[in-house]
Amino acid sequence: MQEALDVRRAVFIVEQRVPEELEIDEHDVDPTTNTTAVHVLVRVDGRAVATGRLLLDRHAGDPNVHIGRVAVRAEERGKGRGRAVMKALHAEARARGLDGITLGAQFHAIGFYEGLGYVARGDVFLDAGIEHRWMDLTLA
Repeated sequence: MQEALDVRRAVFIVEQRVPEELEIDEHDVDPTTNTTAVHVLVRVDGRAVATGRLLLDRHAGDPNVHIGRVAVRAEERGKGRGRAVMKALHAEARARGLDGITLGAQFHAIGFYEGLGYVARGDVFLDAGIEHRWMDLTLA
């Protein structure tokens, strides 16, 4: 968990200037006891370079679980690390028999998620001062 948080701190808190109190939350606890989220971590040569999480609870009115906190260290972008995170999270969702996933994509990353089959919906919204759009994926 600490390695995942280190990646997220580098990307969200340092690089994007998201306040730590908005970035770290109740889902970021010991993964051996956490029942609300599944975290994945990509390591290269033993170094944590990318992470993401699958939130297992559903928001009111939303039939899907959520993926969030997908982060790749700047020097590792464009090397398939984010794709590896997403594929692992998709596999976890499928293994749990889930039908679909929703995520709030940072506006600049919409193309990345579209390449994975996600479809944008709704208007742009701000989260931690950063433009996002909701995106959905139906799992086959």
